[in-house]
Amino acid sequence: MAATGDEASAMDNISRAPAAHSAALTPAAGSSSQAEGPEDAAASPAPAPRKPHTNSDGGVETAEEAVEPAEPDINELCTDMFDKMAIFLQGELTATCEDYCLLENMNKLTSLKYMEMKDISINISRNLQDLNNKYASLQPYLDQINQIEEQVSALEQAAYKLDAYSKKLEARFKKLEKR
Repeated sequence: MAATGDEASAMDNISRAPAAHSAALTPAAGSSSQAEGPEDAAASPAPAPRKPHTNSDGGVETAEEAVEPAEPDINELCTDMFDKMAIFLQGELTATCEDYCLLENMNKLTSLKYMEMKDISINISRNLQDLNNKYASLQPYLDQINQIEEQVSALEQAAYKLDAYSKKLEARFKKLEKR
């Protein structure tokens, strides 16, 4: 005999109720769901609650839309989160390693530049020392040139004085000659 009216809608509500709600309503169903274990209860999402639909036709059932979508599995979400976090951290570590490699290369290049600058400064120092030695070896000749210059200037002064004296003598001689 088929259930009709209120009995049909009550049976429909019982068959669509969540597992915890049906376990509370029927003790026999509760003992069988406890035997399955907590892993099975966590692995299968709870069905979305539906509005009870009373039908005036008696035993005819109609299709209903789900009010809420089924909740995604928390284990899948955690796995996805850990995978994405691992990718993020791997990227951060790779970027840090690349930064350190770049810094190492820059330090090597800077070290090479400083070595080149050191070689250049050593060459400049050596050349400066050579120039100082050459200047020291030329110093006696430079001193002789200075002495000669002083003597030439003294001789030039003497020549100017002699020229002036000779002009005076000439002027006297002409004066005496005119007389």
